Amino acid sequence: MKLEKDSLTILKEALERLDGGFAELPDVNAQYDKDALRGVLLEVADRMQDNYPYFHPCYAGQMLKPPHPVARLAYMLSMWVNPNNHALDGGRASSRMEKEAVAELARIFGWETHLGHLCAGGTMANLEALWVAGKLNPGRKVLASDQAHYTHSRISDVLHLDFEAVPCDSRARMDLKALEDSLKKGDVGTVVATIGTTGTGAVDPLPAILELRDRYGFRLHADAAYGGYFGLVDNLSDETAASYRRLSEVDSLVIDPHKHGLQPYGCGCVLFRDPSVGSFYKHDSPYTYFSSSELHLGEISLECSRAGASAVALWATQRLLPMTRDGEFAAGLAKCREAAVTLFGKLEADPLFLTMFEPELDIVIWAPRANRSSEVSRMSKQLFDAAAERGLHLALFTYPARLLREAWPHVEFDTESVACLRSCLMKPEHLDWGDRLWELLLDATHSISK
Repeated sequence: MKLEKDSLTILKEALERLDGGFAELPDVNAQYDKDALRGVLLEVADRMQDNYPYFHPCYAGQMLKPPHPVARLAYMLSMWVNPNNHALDGGRASSRMEKEAVAELARIFGWETHLGHLCAGGTMANLEALWVAGKLNPGRKVLASDQAHYTHSRISDVLHLDFEAVPCDSRARMDLKALEDSLKKGDVGTVVATIGTTGTGAVDPLPAILELRDRYGFRLHADAAYGGYFGLVDNLSDETAASYRRLSEVDSLVIDPHKHGLQPYGCGCVLFRDPSVGSFYKHDSPYTYFSSSELHLGEISLECSRAGASAVALWATQRLLPMTRDGEFAAGLAKCREAAVTLFGKLEADPLFLTMFEPELDIVIWAPRANRSSEVSRMSKQLFDAAAERGLHLALFTYPARLLREAWPHVEFDTESVACLRSCLMKPEHLDWGDRLWELLLDATHSISK
């Protein structure tokens, strides 16, 4: 395995082009000790070897997807300028690129009119969405499923909003009866629908939740940080695809380009269907915004200084790989979904394993077969280690026993939760590597069964 380095020649060419744009400035020679710099950088390279190979198909564990070369290069190129996308003074070009890139993300969900911007990640993006929701529905409760990301309860606490977790059904989706029971109490202001949970990739049943909104009048936020991009693919189940078709009807949503959008970390996005919510961000900063009557991104963001490099990288990626249903980007994402369905089929057909439900996106959950839940957990942890010894890197996931009883009727549940194995097949290469990964998994499983 060799890390990709050919693109560095393109970076050098682009850097020379960038440098040409400032040719009229007086020369300033950078002052640093090159030998010392080299020594430190080589030490960094040695230290960074103490990582799992997140970029390789043999890493099939957590949701870690390598940036596309164009994103990596554009991010590095922008670092010679180091723009700040808070105010136009700090990032004129990168601010325009952010607005264009965010508009393209909004079009994925059918929004030509919107308010939105990039932010540090999904947590900050969800915080802004719930902050606006709290302004519109002060003193009213926030609901999300008990398989939603823990950030929602934490954010609600930060914002001094009451939060309630709604139980899930056996497929890890928000239980509609439980949701309606909570809504009947009359104190709910916001419901968070998760479009791709980070645990299982489950998609909450959005059409039915929208019907409940019509009856109970709450604000609906979609946390599509993980699953948002899957609206571009054509190989979802009919039920899952139906939720994506209705995403244009939510009030706000979050998508994370640093997950499936091929970006370096530090790139989330929050979008609002109604641009008038921008009035909640209003503040005065004459020393920052004096240079232009044009909208500064800092005027519609809770964050102040933000990396313009994230916008440059995202813009470049979307320029190379447009966000269209028939494009190269969507085709790569469809391969991730196909890889997950293929792995699930092999697991379901093999008596060595216990499965739960067919993946909705590209996350697969399974466990070694055993008679008791405590034994399932023990063997899952053994298999995790055995697979890693063979170069296959998986993830462990603790799942509530109550959600497994229907799927595993012959297991005796002597614990309230079960450690299972989880794979995020986020790389298109996972489809081509499926047979090799399966061989490694079988070998590791046989080794713990002896």
